[in-house]
Amino acid sequence: MTRGGLVGVSGYAGMELARLLSRHPSIKLTKAYSRVEAGKTLGDLYPFLRNLPGSETKISLFDAKECARDCDLIFLAVPAGEARKMVPELLAENLQVIDFSADYRLRDPGIYRQWYKLPCENDNALRDAVYGLPELYAAKIAKARLVANPGCYPTASILGARAALKNGIIDTDSIVIDAKSGASGAGRKPSLETLFCEVSANFRPYGVPGHRHTPEIEQEFSLIAGKEIRLSFVPHLVPMKRGILCSIYAPLTHPYTIEDIYEKFVETWKYYPWIRIKRPGELPDTANTRGSMYCDIGFAIDDRTNRLIIFSAIDNLCRGAAGQALACANLMRGLPVETGMVDLCPMP
Repeated sequence: MTRGGLVGVSGYAGMELARLLSRHPSIKLTKAYSRVEAGKTLGDLYPFLRNLPGSETKISLFDAKECARDCDLIFLAVPAGEARKMVPELLAENLQVIDFSADYRLRDPGIYRQWYKLPCENDNALRDAVYGLPELYAAKIAKARLVANPGCYPTASILGARAALKNGIIDTDSIVIDAKSGASGAGRKPSLETLFCEVSANFRPYGVPGHRHTPEIEQEFSLIAGKEIRLSFVPHLVPMKRGILCSIYAPLTHPYTIEDIYEKFVETWKYYPWIRIKRPGELPDTANTRGSMYCDIGFAIDDRTNRLIIFSAIDNLCRGAAGQALACANLMRGLPVETGMVDLCPMP
């Protein structure tokens, strides 16, 4: 049994991970950390966990030495900048680490400093970090000591566009990603923008023109396409709790039919059960991925403008955060990637 620790249990991603670990057969949540909720049990903090395995786990203040004594693997659900203070010490204690923040996602320290306005030290850890998208990097994740869990928007964007990029279906010079997320994507920390009265019956863009996930998406798109890609990315906040829908627009390189596109997408993803390709004429939605690891992908061709429009839907808290981290943990611990999530069907 792997002993897992979770730093940042009081956020939405931490809450989701606690939910998933309560049913995991091989990873037990033995330590939970939070500055705000220290002293409580997980069952006190999240009543839905009461009487489930791990609900009596005490929440305490983070201590790396304690982690080393009581854990084998640590999940860091902390803000950008915080993980860089913790990771070197945890790695020195021979722990495996999965970081939810952006601190180790970007390969170029200069790009990280530019977009996050934070110092970028500990380059040795950055050099060894593996981007935690199982469909693309499973073999590397399995050997990693530090995994950088992808952002939710990048996860939906990369999975949605991969088949088109890999097969040269789209012109990469003018890609536009128009993405929408539920309010939980903004985190659990109270803010004016995410109050009920601000979100309800409202729909607005944010982070324009330079959302921090842009370079992460560009980095992975460029690796798939084999050349540098610059794109436009605009996120929006919609009045729902969870879920992401990305609409990706790009010119076609040839006069493909919708059947051609469907065949290419199915062929690209045929060995990946968490990727579900919609048949021509069907489009994905967030309701049918809620609480699951599925990424539903659909597409349409706009013949008038010669554009392919790709639609990808995921659950931002599970597939875009906690579930993806748990899939990486499975690989790092030598388990099948789907362990503990085989029956994780979408929430009704």
